[in-house]
Amino acid sequence: MAESFGSDAERYDRARPRYPQALVDRIVAASPGPDVLDVGCGTGIVARQFEAAGSRVLGVDVDARMADLARQRGLDVEVASFEDWDPAGRTFDAVVSGQTWHWVDPVAGATKAAQALRSRGLLALFWNAGQPSPEVAEAFAEVYRRVMPDSLAARQSTTPAVDGYTALCTKAADGLRKAGTFTDPEQWRFDWEQRYARDEWLDQLPTQGAFTRLPRAELEEVLAGIGAAIDAAGGGFTMHYATVAVTAKRT
Repeated sequence: MAESFGSDAERYDRARPRYPQALVDRIVAASPGPDVLDVGCGTGIVARQFEAAGSRVLGVDVDARMADLARQRGLDVEVASFEDWDPAGRTFDAVVSGQTWHWVDPVAGATKAAQALRSRGLLALFWNAGQPSPEVAEAFAEVYRRVMPDSLAARQSTTPAVDGYTALCTKAADGLRKAGTFTDPEQWRFDWEQRYARDEWLDQLPTQGAFTRLPRAELEEVLAGIGAAIDAAGGGFTMHYATVAVTAKRT
């Protein structure tokens, strides 16, 4: 699944949510310098936010299609899984990963990050967890249970998304502790909202992991059902996001 997101890299870059500026600013302030390594950079969404904040960014991504689009956007990207990537003696002030560290082995990834970080450099791993209102969430869940009853989306659609991402933070923090080269991890949280019109959400939905490999006929049925649910809610809805992060400094 980690290599399925590049099937429509343009849509991914266009539709995926960005990250709170407060998160970017806090990472920049906590880093000893401007050099940033973006792990799982994808199309460069995170990297462009850090570049806008004055950082110099190198991206690493396993998917050549995503990397190609990031390069078109002006980012320097190397194609490799992070565990196999060679720092070649290069070091950075921060290693960041937005919405991707769960594809990385938590201990091997932490060990590689430590190799790439300067002393007191910051590792920051973060995810956007989105949750609509209970009424909208249930309407979406009905569609998933009907069209794709055995899917992760159907099982988790009414569970608070932040719970799953907090669990990812805990797993990542455990990996950092086992690597033995970081300070005790901290967990951060930033709450924000974004309003989606019907077509905006239907543009983003196919970029999510539960749908990137769905057969076309099933995806069309999901999109029709979700579109009808949004129409019934007035043509749009508010997504309540919690951006959760785990951070630590290299000792």
